[in-house]
Amino acid sequence: MGENSVFKSEADFIAWIRRKPPRQVAGLTLGIGDDAALVTVPPGQELILTTDMSIEGVHFTAALHPPQSVGHRALARSLSDIAAMGGTPRYVLLSLAISPSTTRAWLKGFFDGLFALARRFGVAVIGGDTAVAKGPIVADAIVAGVVPLGRALRRSGARPGDQIFVTGRLGMAALGLRLLDSRARIRTPTQRAALRAHLFPQPQCALGRFLSEHRLANAMMDLSDGLSIDLKRLCDASGIGANLFANRIPAAPHLDAEDALALALHGGEDYQLLFTVSAAKSAEIPRHFGRIPIHGIGEIRAATGLDMVTPNGKTISIETRGYDHFARAARR
Repeated sequence: MGENSVFKSEADFIAWIRRKPPRQVAGLTLGIGDDAALVTVPPGQELILTTDMSIEGVHFTAALHPPQSVGHRALARSLSDIAAMGGTPRYVLLSLAISPSTTRAWLKGFFDGLFALARRFGVAVIGGDTAVAKGPIVADAIVAGVVPLGRALRRSGARPGDQIFVTGRLGMAALGLRLLDSRARIRTPTQRAALRAHLFPQPQCALGRFLSEHRLANAMMDLSDGLSIDLKRLCDASGIGANLFANRIPAAPHLDAEDALALALHGGEDYQLLFTVSAAKSAEIPRHFGRIPIHGIGEIRAATGLDMVTPNGKTISIETRGYDHFARAARR
């Protein structure tokens, strides 16, 4: 069978997946090959379950995204959700629908990207489903993780006076997508970093666990759709509002300031962490966690709504413009 040929049957495809290097993970009793997987949850732990779809034409395009990136991103999206709860990812179930024209080479690249990320995070692929149908490629990664009982971080715990923190540089993934769309020649370190941020985002699971284990964060979520819309979701869940300081938001370097701030606020797909910490504990937040910078960007207030304080002290309302699937569909 050549690299560009499809698999002869679903059994042939499953056998190929099972030949991938196995990953031994504590608690896995039965993995790929039966009607369902079996896992055990350690005493004193809660199970975290999350799912994210990656749809061709929505989350990626075959013309721009190499298959290794598609596989990586399909898993990274769900791993980032586990990170936002302060948990440890353990298992992934993958459902994959491909078109009749999907090649074996594309599938190999997809699973190379997915398995490479799974190995880094100690995650076992324990099952899923496959289908061939006319239409776009769709991957749905269901990830299960664990967190100590009662220690999961939620969006609803922010309180007035909490300090607001984010990790990384925001807007880099959106800049990377812009570079891909424009077929721009990649010349600078910032452009290379932006391309990596978009194609191979890095979930912040270790930091999420650190914040949970040390009881530092009151509320947390990951930044998947953009700071403006995701912060609003956190504020709505907590019943509060927020002030952000424009000159503290870690935007992409070497861009026009207005453009960089817009990408940081509304770009999306950064898969960094957004969290709040009480004023009393804010000094315990390190400036870096490993190589990941952590930035204080604002404060939670009692009054609802989101405002931005400009460098000259002017306060303006923040427009919510992050990615919303239903809002985009309604505009078509």
